[in-house]
Amino acid sequence: MRETMQKITPFLWFDDQAEEAVNFYVSIFKKSKIAGIVRYGEASAKASGRPQGSVMTVAFELNGQEFVALNGGPLFKFTEAISFVVNCVTQEEVDHFWEKLSAGGQQVQCGWLKDRFGVSWQVVPTVLVEMLQDKDPERSKRVMTAMLKMKKLEIEALRRAFAGRPASAS
Repeated sequence: MRETMQKITPFLWFDDQAEEAVNFYVSIFKKSKIAGIVRYGEASAKASGRPQGSVMTVAFELNGQEFVALNGGPLFKFTEAISFVVNCVTQEEVDHFWEKLSAGGQQVQCGWLKDRFGVSWQVVPTVLVEMLQDKDPERSKRVMTAMLKMKKLEIEALRRAFAGRPASAS
C-alpha cells in the first residue's frame, strides 16, 4: 500500500466473487495491481458464516485508483445507482473498455454497461462532455439526440451530429 492513503476508496460488496472480479478488472486497466488479500480467520469466519481461509477482502488499484472488494455474501446487490466512469480520449479506448467490461455482462444504453459481476460502468469519450457543454444549444441538442440512440458511444458519429452533418456522412 501507499504511504499516504487515498481519501476516498470505493468499496465493492460481492457475494463470493471478489478475487475473480478483481483479477478481471486488473487485466483490463493499465497500471493496475492487486495490493493485498485478507482471508477470513477463525473469528471473522464464525461471525460472518463465510468459510475460514476464504478471501474476505482484496485491495487493488485500477490505473492508480484504489479500491477494495469484499466477499460479504448475497445480502446486497449492485445497482445502476452507482457506476464507474471510464474517460476515454480515443475510439480505440472506448472500444477496448466497452468490449472487455461488457464481456459476459450487459450492454445498456448511452455508454452504460453492466459487467458480468453486476457492476455498472460508463465508457465515455472525453469529447462528449465538451460537446454537451457547448455554448450553442442546437449543437448540444444534436449530440444528445445522437447519444441517446447509441449503446457504445461512437466518437465520429457524435462529431458529425455536433457539426450538423447527416449520420451517414463521413
